[in-house]
Amino acid sequence: MSRNRLVALLSAVLVLVTLIYANHFNNSFHFDDSHSIVENPYIRSLSNLPRFFTDTSTSSVLPPNRTFRPLLYCSLALDYALGNSLKPFYFHLTTFVFYLAQLCLMFVLFRRVFDKARPDPRNVFAALFATAFYGVHPAMAETVNYIIQRADMYSTLAVVGSLVVWICFPGQRKYGFYLAILVAGALFKPPALIFCAMLWLYIVLIDGESAGSALRRSVPTLVTVGVLIWISVAMTPPTFVSGAVSGLNYRITQPAVIFHYFRSFFAPFDLSADSARTAFDSILNGEAIFGFVFLAGLIALAVRCTGKREYRPIAFGIWWFLLAVLPTSLQALAEVENDHRMFFPFVGLAMSAGWAGALWVYSRPLSARVVALVCAAVLLGFGWGTRERNKVWLTEETLWFDVTQKSPTNGRGLMNYGLSQMAKGESVRALDYFQRALVYTPNYYVLEANLGIVLGVLHRDAEAEQHFRRAAELNPTEATSHYFYARWLNQRGRTSEAIAHLETIIRNNPSYIDAPHLLMLIYSEVPDAEMLRKTASETLARFPDDAAAATWQASAGSLKPTPDNYLNKSLAFYQQGRFEDSIRAAQEALKLRPGYAAAWNNIAAAYNSQGKWDEGIAAGEKAVQLDPSSQLSKNNLSWGKSQKALADAKKTGGRVAGR
Repeated sequence: MSRNRLVALLSAVLVLVTLIYANHFNNSFHFDDSHSIVENPYIRSLSNLPRFFTDTSTSSVLPPNRTFRPLLYCSLALDYALGNSLKPFYFHLTTFVFYLAQLCLMFVLFRRVFDKARPDPRNVFAALFATAFYGVHPAMAETVNYIIQRADMYSTLAVVGSLVVWICFPGQRKYGFYLAILVAGALFKPPALIFCAMLWLYIVLIDGESAGSALRRSVPTLVTVGVLIWISVAMTPPTFVSGAVSGLNYRITQPAVIFHYFRSFFAPFDLSADSARTAFDSILNGEAIFGFVFLAGLIALAVRCTGKREYRPIAFGIWWFLLAVLPTSLQALAEVENDHRMFFPFVGLAMSAGWAGALWVYSRPLSARVVALVCAAVLLGFGWGTRERNKVWLTEETLWFDVTQKSPTNGRGLMNYGLSQMAKGESVRALDYFQRALVYTPNYYVLEANLGIVLGVLHRDAEAEQHFRRAAELNPTEATSHYFYARWLNQRGRTSEAIAHLETIIRNNPSYIDAPHLLMLIYSEVPDAEMLRKTASETLARFPDDAAAATWQASAGSLKPTPDNYLNKSLAFYQQGRFEDSIRAAQEALKLRPGYAAAWNNIAAAYNSQGKWDEGIAAGEKAVQLDPSSQLSKNNLSWGKSQKALADAKKTGGRVAGR
C-alpha cells in the first residue's frame, strides 16, 4: 500500500474519532479535578513549573491526595496559561491532541506486531480497525473527559511511544531516546514503569528471542525503572493516603474487577464515573472465586497462544492487559474499581481482539465489502456510545445523575448529585439527597460539611452547626470543612470564631488559598487594615501572582475604621476572652463617637468579666445614662452592682454595710 493511501486511511480514523468527541470539549471539571486543578493555586502561574519537580504540595490542596507527578502539573499549568483561566476547553483540547497522537503510535505498533507474526498486506486494515475500535470505545471517554486523569493517557502514550521507538529505530537504541520517553511517562504517572515488562515480553514473544537474551537487552530499561521507582517513593509525601480500608480485601476483589474490565471491552453498557462496588470480605465469596477462575483461564489462554508464532500478538495483548491492570490491582486504593483505569489495559485487548478477528477473517472466504460494512457498523455503534458518554460528562449534574441511576446505593454519588442541586438553588432537594447519602456513608466528613452548608441556607442553624462540628471531628485537619464552617460563622456574625478557623487552615495547609481569601474579606469588612495588609503580604509571599491578594494589599491603606467596626472588634475580643483588647477597641470607638452607649456597655461587660466591679459599674452607668432604653446595659449594670455587693459582703464577713 502506498504511503499516501496509508496516511489517508489513518487520517480518516482520526477524523472519525474527532467527530465522535466533538461534543466533549466544553465539558466541565469533575471529581478530583476540584482539589488538583480548580482549587490548586500553583497551576495558575508558569513560574511554579520548577516547583512541581521538588514540592509535592503543589499537586493538590488536599494533603492525602498529594503525589509526585510533576509533568502532569506542568501540563495543567500550561493549559491554564493558554486559556488565561480555568476554561475547560483548553484542557480538553490538549488532552485530545495527545489522544490522537497515541492512536497514531498504536497503529504503528499494531502493524509491526501483526507483520512480525504473519506478513499479509491486509494487516494494515487489521491494525487500522484495532486502532479505530480503541479510539471510539466508550470506556475511553471515561479518561478523555476526566481532565486530571489525563495522567493515564500520557503514561500510556509514553509506553506505546517508547516501544514504537525501540521497534522502529534499532540503530538509535544506544542513545536511549526510548528511555527518555519512558522517563517522561513515569513523571506523568508511575504505571508507565510497567514498560520494562512490556519490552521484555515483546522481545520474547514477537522478536522470538530467549528469555535470557531479552533480559540482557532490557538491562538499561530495568536500571532506569529502578531509579524512577526510587525517586517516586522518595518524593511521595508522608501525608499521602491510598484510602483502602483493607489491603487484603481490596486485592481479593481485583480478579472480579479485572473480569468487569475485560467484559466491558466487548460490552460497555454499564460505565460509571463512580462505581459502587465494595471490597469482598472473604476469598470464598462466589464472585471472588469466579474472578480467580477467570484470571487463571485468561493466563492459560495467553500461555497457549505463545506456542504458535501467528497467535503471539494475541498472547502479547493479553499479557499487556494483565500487566497494565497490575499497578492498580496491587496498590490498595480508595476505589475498588474505576472505569478510567481501563485506558491503559485496553491497548492490549485492542491488539489481541484485532488480531484474533483478523485471523478469523483470513481463514474464511468472506467478501471484503461485507467485512468492511460489519467493521463500520461496529465502529459507528461504539462511537454513538462514546458520544452519549460525552453527554453524561457535560456537567456535574448530568454526571452524578448518571451515577445515581447506575449505583443508587452510592453515597458519594448521591451527595454529589445533591451538590449539583444546591448549586441550582434547589436546597430542599439537595438536603433530600444528602440525607439519602447519609444512610450509605454515615461517617463521611465531606457529606457532614455539605449538610451543614445546606441546613445553613435553610436557616436551620442549630442543625447546621452540629454537622459542621461533626465534619471537623471526623477529619480534624482537613481544610475544606473548616473553611465552610468559617464561612458560615462569619455569615452569622461570629467573626472571631471564623477568623480562628481560617488561621488554623492557613497554618496547617498553606496551599488552600480560599482560606486567606476569605480571611482578607473579613478583615476588609471589620475593618482591620493592619491584619488585612499582613494576610495579603503573607499570601503574596506564597503565591506572588495571586491577583486577589494584590488587590487587598493595595486597598488596605484606604480602609477607614468606623465606630461600628471598632464595636464589632470589641465584641469579637470579648467573645474570645480578650477583655483588655475588648476595652481598648471600645475606647477607639468612643474616640470616633464619644456618646456611643453600646461602646460603654462593652467596656462595662469586659470590666465585669474581670471582676473589676467599680470600673464596670461606672461604665455601665455611663451606658444607661446615654441610652436609658438599652435593657442590655441595664442588665450589665445591675449584674455588676450585685456582684460588687457580694464581693463586699465576703470582705465584711457576710454583713452588708448600710443604714
